[in-house]
Amino acid sequence: MDKSKIRKKLLSKPVKDIDLTKISSFNDLIEQYLASGGFTAKKLSQGVEILEQMVKDKEMTKFLSFPACIIATGTRGVIKEIVKHKWFDVIITTCGTLDHDLARIWRNYYHGAYMMDDKELHKLEINRLGNVLVPNESYGVILEEVMQRILQDIYMSGKNELSTYELVWEIGKRIDSEDSIVYWAYKNKIPVIIPGITDGAVGYQLWLFAQTHTDFRVNVIADEQYLNDTIWESKKTGAFMIGGGISKHHTIWWNQFKDGLDLAVYITTAPEWDGSLSGARLREAVSWGKIGENAKYVTIEGDATVLLPLMTLALLERL
Repeated sequence: MDKSKIRKKLLSKPVKDIDLTKISSFNDLIEQYLASGGFTAKKLSQGVEILEQMVKDKEMTKFLSFPACIIATGTRGVIKEIVKHKWFDVIITTCGTLDHDLARIWRNYYHGAYMMDDKELHKLEINRLGNVLVPNESYGVILEEVMQRILQDIYMSGKNELSTYELVWEIGKRIDSEDSIVYWAYKNKIPVIIPGITDGAVGYQLWLFAQTHTDFRVNVIADEQYLNDTIWESKKTGAFMIGGGISKHHTIWWNQFKDGLDLAVYITTAPEWDGSLSGARLREAVSWGKIGENAKYVTIEGDATVLLPLMTLALLERL
């Protein structure tokens, strides 16, 4: 191809201004982002397009992964709506998601600030999660009170060995809150896989319960078997990964066994230069075979508490 043809191809899409007079919905704005050529705005629009394709594909197995921290914020309500609408087939997250989702059924979290006297907060028995305040009675205290009762009821029903997704369903069966992610995962029979199930307050309650019920077990190998069977039976797979860590890695790890994800969207605030999994852009996963060579994907840099509500609103309008 000669130089003039290369230039013509490269210069085929002019940058267009966002016209606020033509915006009557969130989706209108997201669509204009695509033509604006505007840094993260364009990536966000590309992400919504990929997610729309993903959710509409009935033959595709769809994964959703996210960290616990956003569940301590109002973004919990956005995740709840996504689970309620059954857009994804499998959820992979951390133990803290159970902690915050369940604790907030019965107790409030509160507004705080990043710059506070943390020594004073500790004396007051108030924990700080970013700019969110979590008093002890809203976290460990209430979770111990409720979880020991729920675990006893599960045990007495004859279930003493469960995978993490079965455990989540059993908990969801025993709570009555339509604000809860766990509740909707149970109602819609969406498996919630938690590889690091012991790393949190609910995980501690599992250990505590097992001290007096020595035959009680959480079988994480059963989760891996479920993921194995799901991957091998899937013609196509897609993933919406919010944040990194074990949730993201577990998602892409299993997808390498079917030649990688076909569609993928990743939101991250982490830098790439330290070599971390959280900072790794999706293009790196192609080298591992965790995302397919011909896959459609985008990495969006930004705070999920800002981006996720916008993307979800646009998807709700499209779907």
